[in-house]
Amino acid sequence: MLVATLFKSMSRSGARASTRTRAVAQQIMFASTSAAQPEPPVLFKSDLAVRTYILNRPSVSNTLDEPMLTLLRPKIEEWSTSDLCRTIVGTSVGGAFCAGGDVKAVLENCSSPETRSQAIDFFKREFELDYILATLSKPYVAILDGITMGGGAGLAAYASFRIATENTVFAMPETKIGYFPDVGGSYFMSRLDGELGTYLSLTGGTIRGRDVFRLGFATHYIPSRRVPILLDRLASLEKAHVSVINSTVEEFSAESSAAEKPYLLVGETREALDYAFRHDQVEKIFEDLEAFVGHSSPAVSEWARQTLETLHLRSPTSLKVALKAIRKGKKMTLLETLQMELNIATAFCNGASPDFKTGITAFFVTKKRSERPAWSPSSYKDVSDELVSRFFAENSPYLSGVPTLSISEVLKGQETSNHKPHRFALPTEDEIGAMVRGSHRAGTNTGITLDELVSSFENIQHHKMGVQEKVLEVARRKCEIQDNGGDGNFVWLKWKHQHRL
Repeated sequence: MLVATLFKSMSRSGARASTRTRAVAQQIMFASTSAAQPEPPVLFKSDLAVRTYILNRPSVSNTLDEPMLTLLRPKIEEWSTSDLCRTIVGTSVGGAFCAGGDVKAVLENCSSPETRSQAIDFFKREFELDYILATLSKPYVAILDGITMGGGAGLAAYASFRIATENTVFAMPETKIGYFPDVGGSYFMSRLDGELGTYLSLTGGTIRGRDVFRLGFATHYIPSRRVPILLDRLASLEKAHVSVINSTVEEFSAESSAAEKPYLLVGETREALDYAFRHDQVEKIFEDLEAFVGHSSPAVSEWARQTLETLHLRSPTSLKVALKAIRKGKKMTLLETLQMELNIATAFCNGASPDFKTGITAFFVTKKRSERPAWSPSSYKDVSDELVSRFFAENSPYLSGVPTLSISEVLKGQETSNHKPHRFALPTEDEIGAMVRGSHRAGTNTGITLDELVSSFENIQHHKMGVQEKVLEVARRKCEIQDNGGDGNFVWLKWKHQHRL
């Protein structure tokens, strides 16, 4: 996987570059054969103007631990200022990009007052690294060719180019273990279309393959077998401008095929999702889901039933904390969100809820993953406002001694200019809605037809793969047809307001 496959038509200079790539990769893979000198948990590679970090703990799905953070940050900071580095790439060894943070080690440190500060410091260092990646002034490409969850999503979420493959498995599953979606999840999940981010954050639901691209977390989808060739092409680029990288990645994209499973969160089911998860109170979400169980559509009814079953398995405290965090995060900057999440993580480490220990023990120690852990409180109805305030209130005793993220003023100033996560992704629902309503920067204040809507976004995004499919799905769900005069001579789209099914 680390040695790129050559195009048959590669020039002699390109072939020499690829030969150097092989040599570097072979040095990485075979530099040490001694059992006394194990490979480091993160490998680093230089290939012309591309700098690559390679997560290298495949036996534990590249779970992010303290030694990995220690290796990653200085190297990323070095590359960010080096004139020799034009593009940064993140990839991995094995069947996972990164399955999350090492919560078992965090729990061990939390268990003793003497080591609790180490657990909190882990979160601080992890969130700081995420922010550094988000504010890079150079193109950053993350290859999500496998499991990408929790802390792994944090490493990838802020990349200019987030590339999914058929092997990608994405989730923010923290409510399963009595925790909440962190690493900026309150920020990037709240900015997905509609209430998808709320739904995925509370349920811990898994999205696979092309669907990770469709929902907007990934910016591109390419078959896994093409990844080595893409990496070789990126190294050979003379200009590393983001527009050039975007068009290069797009060359490797593939249309969906009949063999792929259809995306299920569409149509009436998606409307039900947005309606039920629009609330700021967990109780009201449950009420709507219970009502949808009796829906006339079998698909909506079954989705609501399964969603209720899933939510009942999750930590009730985590559900309420996660919902409040994602609502607050939607109105915050990324730095503000990460600091809020560090506060929440500190409260968990300080024992604001016993569910953190209960969940990690059940999931990673006893591994009784099919059983509902002994959450306390056991029901969301018993999770009081006082309990939730332990994670957010400034005067909460559980936030005593919470650290402040150490971010330079230079990086703070780069968040607005450098952090544009949706720039190369499929158009968002908000963008499509703005075009229909006439408020989009590239639109007009006159009515627009469905064909014109599709054509507009295909032109804006240079016929990006998947644009037509996305625009049509949103239009079917969010628009209604207006026919002035009723003769069919001018039929245009009107954006619908949300309504109950």
